[in-house]
Amino acid sequence: MNAAISEKLDAFNRKPFQKREGSRAGSFAEEKLFLLPLPVSPFELAVWKVATVQYNYHISVERMNYSVPYEYIKHQVDVRLTRFTVEVFFSGTRIASHPRLHGRPNQYSTQEAHMPPDHQKYLQWNGERFIQWAEKIGENTVAVVRLFLTSRQVEQQGYKSCMALLKSADQYSPTRLEAACKKALSFSPLPSLKSVQSILKSGQDKLPPEETVQSKNETRQHRFTRGAEYYKRGK
Repeated sequence: MNAAISEKLDAFNRKPFQKREGSRAGSFAEEKLFLLPLPVSPFELAVWKVATVQYNYHISVERMNYSVPYEYIKHQVDVRLTRFTVEVFFSGTRIASHPRLHGRPNQYSTQEAHMPPDHQKYLQWNGERFIQWAEKIGENTVAVVRLFLTSRQVEQQGYKSCMALLKSADQYSPTRLEAACKKALSFSPLPSLKSVQSILKSGQDKLPPEETVQSKNETRQHRFTRGAEYYKRGK
């Protein structure tokens, strides 16, 4: 049937027009030179959404995170989603494009050009390199570095704190930094960079454990106006 239709279609296209010269086949031969090739990829249906650029210069769409130039922080943007692409527009101008993420929620797609300058200068470093550096100092420094890298939504946002630790090792010595990290972890399971720096500046890392325990006991004793001996006097 298809072969018969093809034969009839060819004859129909070569049939002269009734009201003007030529045929459909002749007109097509003239226009064929001006035709453009079909797109490499087929047309994709798109969904549009509105998102706000967060302080970490990312937008959250469909439980995934995509970076945009940091200059657009706090601005609303239009997001065009297809099966394979995420495009971000501001006032009708495309400002970012990412391959669409699939699978595990809360993944991040981050482009170097979108980072603020103070984040870009850490690009020669990465989480693995910071951990390798910390391992040369001690297990407590490693623990603090891992916390800095995992406590932020974007790993690169922890690089600044890790770099500050690295400089502290040069300023105070690796031995003191390891002791300060150990002290900070004894105070809190989630120590901050500021707490480690405060310990180093005040020299608390130099105090032996006995003095720290004694200091804590003294603090506890002063919380009570009457000790246990007071209540034994009447017996």
